Amino acid sequence: GRTVLTDEKWLSFVVEQVLSNALKYTPAGGRIRIYGDGETVVIADSGIGIREEDLPRVFEKGFTGYNGREDRLSLCRRVMDRLNHGISIVSRPGQGTLVRLDLSRGNRVVE
Repeated sequence: GRTVLTDEKWLSFVVEQVLSNALKYTPAGGRIRIYGDGETVVIADSGIGIREEDLPRVFEKGFTGYNGREDRLSLCRRVMDRLNHGISIVSRPGQGTLVRLDLSRGNRVVE
């Protein structure tokens, strides 16, 4: 196991948001995997995916993609920025989405 300095409450919030998205956009019989990759937490699903042109905008507040995905990803990005962690998304329509939560950078104290 790995130990990472972070804010458990806020990191849990982000993981829950990403997971609820994965569940919402993965049809019955699909797969959702959560695994560690070094100091990164990866949440991968076999859902409907996000179009390439939508990917850069998924972290914008109020963004809704072609699949009606008005997620809370903009909020996740703000929380991760505040924790000084990274969040990134790779996706292929029809194949699924992979969200990486990079915890390698230190947690800075936010007053």
